[in-house]
Amino acid sequence: MTEETKPTNYIGTYTHYVGISFNNAYRAYFFGVNDIPLEKGDKVVVETIRGIELGFVACELIPIEKYHSELPLKPILRKATDVDAKLYENNLKDAQIALEICKTEVKKLNLNMNLISCEYTLDKAKIIFAYVADDRVDFRELLKVLASKLHTRIELRQIGSRDKAKLVGGIGMCGLPLCCATFLNEFDNISINRAKNQMLAINIPKLSGHCGKLLCCLKFEDDVYTDLKLMFPDLGSKVFIDKVEYTVTQINVISKTVTLQNSEDLLVLSLEDFKKQTGYKRKDFKKKTNNNTGNNNANNEEN
Repeated sequence: MTEETKPTNYIGTYTHYVGISFNNAYRAYFFGVNDIPLEKGDKVVVETIRGIELGFVACELIPIEKYHSELPLKPILRKATDVDAKLYENNLKDAQIALEICKTEVKKLNLNMNLISCEYTLDKAKIIFAYVADDRVDFRELLKVLASKLHTRIELRQIGSRDKAKLVGGIGMCGLPLCCATFLNEFDNISINRAKNQMLAINIPKLSGHCGKLLCCLKFEDDVYTDLKLMFPDLGSKVFIDKVEYTVTQINVISKTVTLQNSEDLLVLSLEDFKKQTGYKRKDFKKKTNNNTGNNNANNEEN
């Protein structure tokens, strides 16, 4: 780790840190805290890059000695009072009204943008609209109209399809909350080659997530498949069993089987039986790794 990326030492600045979620979302962000007794579910007031916000304690307090992230820790300002909680609830209602106002004005101005959400900061110093659009939108006239109606600082933030899924949330095909809405901090490029490496049927609709892009989870097991496939022969390779030539037509890293075929016969062998009968040995790891690195560099473009 270089000096530039060395984590900041917060010992002496805070005694603990804790995860804070916003709008009851799954994902939490860490904040530093001193001498404030907090329990999971408590409401707190914090200062974020967007302004003053009310958040919810998502976990138990953690000693500051265990904080090793490079991300800076901002402080928890205070435990939320009844006034803060009431203001928060009112802001949620006012945000829905503001969203409808904005949608009406967008329609009047015939702007090609799809509004996704609207949020006030706790002190109502700013209102943030998130929207999706295919192209850049000239919303100068929209800002003038909204400023005259809402009387606060206005931020219009364009987001991509993945950010939309992260913001809206949902349930994935696995039955769990979306990864992007829970723990993913950034989006990696996902190539169709990852699906091919895992020997999945190339069915784009089934391999796509809520955002319409390839599933982020295609990355999670990709390295495991790459390593497991080193134990198997390459598809199309020729082997001999009892002096009879066969072609490797299929491998299955889950069931650990190898399918062999020639013009007269078809064999499905366990990997262990295949090794015993053919004398096959695991591929050279360094050679395979170098080849994969070249492929990955050439196929980093996202679908």
